[in-house]
Amino acid sequence: MSLIVQKFGGSSVANAERVFNVADIVTKTYSQGNDIVVVVSAQGDTTDDLIDKAKEINPYASKREMDMLLTSGEQISASLLAMAIEKLGYPVVSLLGWQAGFYTSSAYGSARIKRVVPDRIKKELDKRNIVIVTGFQGINRYNDMTTLGRGGSDTSAVAIAAVMNADLCQIFTDVEGVYTADPRKVKNARKLAYISYDEMLELATLGAQVLNNRSVEMAKKYGIQLEVLSSMTRKPGTIVKEATKVEKMLISGIAKDEDVARVSIIGVPDRPGLAFKIFSKLSAKNINVDIILQSVGRNGTKDISFTVSQANLKETIDILNPYVELIGATSVVYDENVAKVSIVGAGMETHPGTAAQMFEALFEANINIQMIATSEIKISVLIDRSDADKAVTAVHNKFFSEAMEA
Repeated sequence: MSLIVQKFGGSSVANAERVFNVADIVTKTYSQGNDIVVVVSAQGDTTDDLIDKAKEINPYASKREMDMLLTSGEQISASLLAMAIEKLGYPVVSLLGWQAGFYTSSAYGSARIKRVVPDRIKKELDKRNIVIVTGFQGINRYNDMTTLGRGGSDTSAVAIAAVMNADLCQIFTDVEGVYTADPRKVKNARKLAYISYDEMLELATLGAQVLNNRSVEMAKKYGIQLEVLSSMTRKPGTIVKEATKVEKMLISGIAKDEDVARVSIIGVPDRPGLAFKIFSKLSAKNINVDIILQSVGRNGTKDISFTVSQANLKETIDILNPYVELIGATSVVYDENVAKVSIVGAGMETHPGTAAQMFEALFEANINIQMIATSEIKISVLIDRSDADKAVTAVHNKFFSEAMEA
C-alpha cells in the first residue's frame, strides 16, 4: 500500500462535471489499496472573482481581511469534492489548512509554511478515509487564516508529501505535463517525459505556469518525486526528479514572463558602494530584483538597469526617486512594456554556442534585445512585450527543429 498525494488545480474542479471527474480519479486510486491525501485549489476563476468583489467594497482592504476572504475559495472546492466522493460511496473527510496542521508565518497574502503537523491527517487515514485538504492556506501564531500566495496549493501538496514521506505527489492540471513551451501558444511544443528539479525550478521562476517555484524548491529539498499530468486526459505526465537520473537535453524548455518592468537609474556617480546602497534599499522592502545591467563608467557616472515585477514597480520608484538625489544620480526611468523570454536546459553546461543560437533566432525574427542574464542552465533576455509571443516561437523553432534533431 502506498501513500499518494494528489493536487488538483482550479480548472480541474471548475464545475460539477469536473468535480465528479476528479472524484473518479481519486476513488480509483483509493480502490487500488492506496492511502490518499487530496489537495484542492479554488474552482476556476473563484480567487479572481473574490478579489474583484473585495475591490467593489474596499479597494484598500487589509491583507488580513483579504486572506479571510480568499481562503473561502478552497473550502468550497474541498467540500464539493467530498460530497461527490460521498455520493460515489467512499469514506471521505475534508479539512481546512489549519485542521490539517499547516502553521505559517504572519505575512498575510504571501505566508511561508513554518511547519506541518499532520496528526489529524494521519488519524483520518488510519480510519481509511480519503482526506481532502484545502490548499494555499494555513494559520499563523495569532490564529489568523493566512494564504501562501498564487500557486500555493502546489506548495501545500508537496509539504504534505514531504512531512508524511509520501511515495508520490501528483500535480493535476489542465495540460498533460511539462512542455518545451506553452502548448496553447506554440503548436509544435513537445511534452517532456522527465525534467530535473533544477530545470523545473528555473522554468517555474521564469514564468512557466505549470508548477509553483516554491513547491519545486521543497520537492528538491526533500527528494519528493513529482508527476505533472492532466486530470482531463489521464495520460502519463512528466516526472520531475533528480538531475543525475535524467538524460540531459540541450534545452528543456522556453518560458515567457510578462509580469516584469525595467527600471533604470541614470547618471549614478562612479564610486564604490553605491550599487550596494541602492539594492539594499529595495531588499529591505522585500522587493526582488532580477536581471541587472550596469554600464561601463564614463565621465564619472554610470547607468544601472534592472527588472522587478509589475506589482513592485510603483513601490520601487517611490523608494528610489528621493534617494537618487542623495547619491547624486540624474533620474529614475522605467518601462512597463517589456517581457522576459528564457531558455532553460542542463545541456547548456557542456554545449558552447547556445546563447549564439538564441540570439540568432531573435535576430532572424527582427527582435531587439534590451538586457541579457545567464547562469549555468539558463539564458534570459528582456525584449519589447509586443514581441514576446513571436520570440518564444522563433527560439523554440530554432532549438527544437535544429538542435534536438541534430
